[in-house]
Amino acid sequence: MYDLVRNDDYPYLFDANACAECGGRCCTGESGNIFVSAGEIRELALLKKMSEHDFIECYLEKRGYKYSLKEKRIGDSYDCIFYDRQINGCAVYEARPKQCRTFPFWDYYKTRVAELKQECPGVIDA
Repeated sequence: MYDLVRNDDYPYLFDANACAECGGRCCTGESGNIFVSAGEIRELALLKKMSEHDFIECYLEKRGYKYSLKEKRIGDSYDCIFYDRQINGCAVYEARPKQCRTFPFWDYYKTRVAELKQECPGVIDA
């Protein structure tokens, strides 16, 4: 059981208990970018027991001057390369990128709470 997560800069709370039932909507759906830093690449490669070079070749795409996690197309959905539909969760959870760890507290959603609530059942009015 999790407590509600609060970030004073945002007009909502997050109930992480909802993650168990939502079907990974933050990891699936529309195509997007999950950018990773050099440190995150090291951690993910270590977790996958791969060299950084091999990890980059296998799991990342170059987007401008940054790297983003690849996606898998499943029907009409774009799933994060590490989203596992069998476990309904992240296959690299312990080393997931900061962008994933900070969801749903992204600047984009500060003024788009209604949109966020459609994606994430764990978002509650503060």
